[in-house]
Amino acid sequence: MKNKIFKKSIATLILLFATAGFAQNQNVITLQLDSFYAKIKAEQKPQIIDARSPEEFAINHINEALNFNLETYNYLGYAAKLDKSKPVFIYSIGTGRSNLLAKELLKNGFSDVHDLEGGIAAWIGGGKPFYSNSKSKLSLAEYKKVIVDNNTVLVDIGSRYCGACKKVKPVLETIRTQYGEHVKIVEIDLEDNPQVIADLKTVKVFPTLILYQNSKIVFKKDGSADLKKDVDLALAH
Repeated sequence: MKNKIFKKSIATLILLFATAGFAQNQNVITLQLDSFYAKIKAEQKPQIIDARSPEEFAINHINEALNFNLETYNYLGYAAKLDKSKPVFIYSIGTGRSNLLAKELLKNGFSDVHDLEGGIAAWIGGGKPFYSNSKSKLSLAEYKKVIVDNNTVLVDIGSRYCGACKKVKPVLETIRTQYGEHVKIVEIDLEDNPQVIADLKTVKVFPTLILYQNSKIVFKKDGSADLKKDVDLALAH
């Protein structure tokens, strides 16, 4: 009798763990660019949502994307127009707003929801097609000339709507004050220079920091952690 109870308990535990694992997998909705793009291309009429603000959306966005997020007026009305039986592809500037929206859709009957890791930075930085209402102020040829014409160049690639990007600016000012003309600092924003970001095909997240010396990359950072320290170490050699 005890043996039967023991076996039944083990079976119950296995079922609970399996169910928990399934629930956890249901929440894993973030995809890297190549997988996200491949799934979109597999759809005849993909449901793509830009979860950024209308202002950001007006400047640039993935082709054929709709624009709304959890703070949008009549959010439920926008969501109701989506087909729950088909995949939904969501992105923002990173994964903040898009991840919140994706989780909300999962709670409300959508079963196939995908969030883009790196957001619009990864999409445009990966050279995928996009809409922009303006041409880049800086061309790839001009970018390369700046790298060649200066011994040391620190490039900051981001967006004026990116919270993490704003934290880089004081660090750049400190570097500019300390090193002066010995370090050429180039700031490239998505809103002004989308095409050069696309042409570089190296940006996966905002901010991206690249340090060049003698036209060669010394380091490339996804994010600004320890930026001042890394610049100091590179220039000390």
